[in-house]
Amino acid sequence: MKIAIMLFDGITALDAIGPYDVFAATLKCEVKFVAKKKGLIKLDSNMGYLHADYSFSEVTSADILVVPGCSPPNYKTPMNDEETLNWIRQIHETTKWTTSVCNGSLILSAAGLLKGITATSHWGSFDLLQSLGTIPTDERVVRQGKMVTAAGVSSGIDMALQLIAWELGEDIGKGVQLILEYDPQPPFDTGSPKKAPALLVEQIKGMLQEFAEREPNV
Repeated sequence: MKIAIMLFDGITALDAIGPYDVFAATLKCEVKFVAKKKGLIKLDSNMGYLHADYSFSEVTSADILVVPGCSPPNYKTPMNDEETLNWIRQIHETTKWTTSVCNGSLILSAAGLLKGITATSHWGSFDLLQSLGTIPTDERVVRQGKMVTAAGVSSGIDMALQLIAWELGEDIGKGVQLILEYDPQPPFDTGSPKKAPALLVEQIKGMLQEFAEREPNV
């Protein structure tokens, strides 16, 4: 399978690397990191880089497209860049699956690919997702036709495992999960707004809203 993972400055590393490690572990996938311009792509932490080996012009088709997310407000740049949105639309015409992780679904929405359908995102982006004509849901992985969206950050691993099961079979998916020893046992049970204390949810929500009102600085 040919997989294109789109990169852009300000991206969250795990949104891209989580699915990458799942696909790579199958030994049956060709994964390409693709960006508007190839080269180093700055992370949202400002503490490192990913590397785009291909530019948009060099990748014109894929079996799976993955659009990762980022810390707010970094999604504003790809959402307002017509070259990026056009590339997504063009690749979408060729894919078996067009997917996103975290608030990467905002970028798919800006490209017009999620209008009127149910999708997920990081919970902090639900209001913005809805304003773009998409119906938000707090499910961890959502399939609507060939559109597949994953919730915040770590859920990209779950999404990639599900895609592997659909394309290569459950046995391979289970084997990859074992290879990665993906058996989450976090020390806290606060991984969603439904589980976290209300005060903590409000604190994090306020922080994310404050970030979202800024302009990208990467």
